Amino acid sequence: MKKYALVTGASGGIGRAIALNLAKEGYNLYLHYNKNKQSIQQLLEELSVFDGEYVPIQADLSSNSGYQKLVSHIFSIDVIIHNSGMGQYGLLVDLEEEEAQKLITTHVTSPLLMTKELLPKMLSKKSGNIIVVSSIWGQTGAACEVAYSTVKGAQISFVKALSKEVALNGIRVNGIAPGAIKTPMITTFSEQELETIAEDIPMGQLGKPEHIADTVSFLLSERSAYITGQIIAVNGGWYM
Repeated sequence: MKKYALVTGASGGIGRAIALNLAKEGYNLYLHYNKNKQSIQQLLEELSVFDGEYVPIQADLSSNSGYQKLVSHIFSIDVIIHNSGMGQYGLLVDLEEEEAQKLITTHVTSPLLMTKELLPKMLSKKSGNIIVVSSIWGQTGAACEVAYSTVKGAQISFVKALSKEVALNGIRVNGIAPGAIKTPMITTFSEQELETIAEDIPMGQLGKPEHIADTVSFLLSERSAYITGQIIAVNGGWYM
């Protein structure tokens, strides 16, 4: 029986790694992206070696109508991976209202309403998996990333609450809180700054997108059949 998974933010480093893993595991994929069409085209070329259906869907999840555009293309769903996101760095007093609203819409409102629209498809099957890629800062908070920490913390609460609501329907909901991962999101930091961060991590190195993708695969597998409502920290021992 065909299995369908939605990966939001599939054009990014973590999204790409997740998509490749899921394709290897036999999933057909809805691949969401916003602006990086070239990255999605490259990903589709990499996925062509697998025997599956891979559908790219463009939508701006920072806009109020973006989630509606995305869900209108989805007809069957077994897995939702909420991975789309945007960074924000700076003092709270310098935060612009428009910037704050985009963060909230991208990380909180769109995933919430998207799940609401797609959940009936899982409820009818009495099975499904929802995974939210949050952040270490959603767990512990970070100076100069107050707004980002706030929305990532909201995602963690979403996981904990929804998991209780749908557990008896055979649907599991979990989250992953990555630490410092080598993706384009951290390219704003200098090499020296990244080296300093790595020195602060007990394992002495930044994480790779594959570390997150492998955790997703574990949470989707039968090996985690009794795990729901949990946030798995993948951070090399940083800020435990």
